[in-house]
Amino acid sequence: MTAYRTASNPVLKLQMWRAWLVLAGLLALYMVLVGRATYLMTYKEEFLREQGEARYFRKLKLEANRGMITDRNGEPLAISTPVQSIWASPSEMPPMSHQHLQTLAKELNMSPEDIKARLANKKRDFVFLKRQMSPEAAARVIGLGIPGISKQAEYRRYYPAGEVMAHIIGYTDIDNKGQEGFELTRESMLAGKAGSRHVIRDRRGYIVEDVTSIEKPRDGQTLTLSIDRKIQYLAFRELKNAVETHQAKGGGIVVLDARTGEVLAMANYPSFNPNNRGKYDPAARRNRAITDLYEPGSTMKPLSISAALESGKFKPETVMSTNNGTLTIGPATVRDVHAYGPLSLANIIKKSSNVGTAKVALELPREYLWNFYDSVGVGEAPRSGFPGEASGRLRPWKTWRPIEQATMSYGYGLSVSLLQMAKAYQAFATDGEIRPVTFQKQVAPLPGKRVMSAQTAEEVRNMLETVTQPGGTALRAQVVGYRVGGKTGTSKKLVGGSYTNVKSYVGSFVGIAPISNPRLVVAVMIDEPSGAFYGGVVAAPTFSSVVAGSLRMLGVPPDAPMNNILLPDPSEPEVKEET
Repeated sequence: MTAYRTASNPVLKLQMWRAWLVLAGLLALYMVLVGRATYLMTYKEEFLREQGEARYFRKLKLEANRGMITDRNGEPLAISTPVQSIWASPSEMPPMSHQHLQTLAKELNMSPEDIKARLANKKRDFVFLKRQMSPEAAARVIGLGIPGISKQAEYRRYYPAGEVMAHIIGYTDIDNKGQEGFELTRESMLAGKAGSRHVIRDRRGYIVEDVTSIEKPRDGQTLTLSIDRKIQYLAFRELKNAVETHQAKGGGIVVLDARTGEVLAMANYPSFNPNNRGKYDPAARRNRAITDLYEPGSTMKPLSISAALESGKFKPETVMSTNNGTLTIGPATVRDVHAYGPLSLANIIKKSSNVGTAKVALELPREYLWNFYDSVGVGEAPRSGFPGEASGRLRPWKTWRPIEQATMSYGYGLSVSLLQMAKAYQAFATDGEIRPVTFQKQVAPLPGKRVMSAQTAEEVRNMLETVTQPGGTALRAQVVGYRVGGKTGTSKKLVGGSYTNVKSYVGSFVGIAPISNPRLVVAVMIDEPSGAFYGGVVAAPTFSSVVAGSLRMLGVPPDAPMNNILLPDPSEPEVKEET
């Protein structure tokens, strides 16, 4: 007993040593935990808070209502309709029963395998199951009460005019982002700014409460275009009819307000329906009137004759010999369909003489002619604000050979878009000025640029009227009750670097109406028509129909008798423009 109480007992010493060792270990562990906690609270607070919030806290996006696009009269061309999208959080979802999976698949019109594939990655916090459903269909899905399944309010773009306006308006993708047309170029204006809503979710994925005030979305602004919906419908209908009647590859039409430069209509065919997202033919999406280039053919002649009149060397009555209908320049020969003999400048336009136009152009300095073409916009993008504008091709004057100077005067060896030609013909309608072409409605006309004198513009305007009268190439362009004028064009398409034995043509017509006080400039182009291919046959009738309807819609009073249509002289063969 005495031995047990002694301080030197080895058994007691061993027990005390173990106790102190355990105590020291616990203290060390405690200090490590305190140190770790201090470290995390000091240096990892933000990370830990984010991780904690990620398990119950959600920031839901509140979509902004995309701005409306309207025509000049306020008629809607693009609107947004409310829809619902169904989404899930795989990381928070408990295993789904077979019955729930089958029911959900049926309501979403999806296969069960597709749903399982989307929910397979349990690390994902967000995945869409179905986009842009009707609110009624989405409500049925949420009504199933499946944990982790939620809905989100979105908007889907709807285009009331469908294919009629497709190339102007463009379209948006599934995320409501503009892809083409003005949906793309005015994206920042139309899109607005999305809002947000912060919520707490329980472990089953249900929203418990809002934890902060809702940040309201800022809706997009309304874009008012210069387009007149009624004129656009008319232009599209007539263009479609022309392309289908002549079994053409395609076509385009542009209608300008001659006084302001506003585009009242622009249509292409084939077209596409922007409401059928994901089913667009790439060829049908092409905006031919702006992006496609072609050699303008005889529609270039009034510009060449204008340059001659502006030079002071020529007058409308100046007579040029067209010889026997041929003009040899080096190894090349310029030809007319008929041997017209001597022709005044006015009759060169009326008869559409290649030889006469070429001889006039060859008497002008190359640099002077280039400067004139450049001033009316040949070789320069129209700058209308539309995406993908083509600038065309006008080679430097120093590289011109005589034959090239001659052929360019009647529309070969250079290229333009249909919008460029419509813009250039503005000069004849506005007494020598060209105003900027625009797709946005204007309160007042934008300042124009003078490219020729008022006298020259009037003289050429009178020449253009004779083209639509007996002896001219565009009798089919006449309009009941209105004096009209314009120029036909028929150009061979360059195939394999050669025009020889080519059977592909572009038929076109560019004109103004009414002649007494021009209000419209209309340009029509038919690409590769089958059978008849002359511009006076395939394009001029479309001009006539569109002008007749448009002038009446605009309330423009007639400037000619109602019996003003002149028929060709049956004793004379029909005049066709040169190719």
